[in-house]
Amino acid sequence: MDTAQNTAVEAIKAPIQKEWINPNEVHKEYGFSVSTLAKWRMDNKYLPFSKIGKYIKYKRSDIEYFLNSNIIKSVEVA
Repeated sequence: MDTAQNTAVEAIKAPIQKEWINPNEVHKEYGFSVSTLAKWRMDNKYLPFSKIGKYIKYKRSDIEYFLNSNIIKSVEVA
């Protein structure tokens, strides 16, 4: 197989990430507990979400932004 075919095969085999995920998927992928997400929704804090009927969805890019904006850099102690 040539390089283009290898790339195409890898793209097909790669898991497709959904842009919008539910609280259980957030828990599985990012480790936030479902109850913490529910509390944040009630308090209207931290992660934006969408609610359509009874379905709650989080946008993956919002979760990534939240994580990246809360990085705490350690300070070297001499």
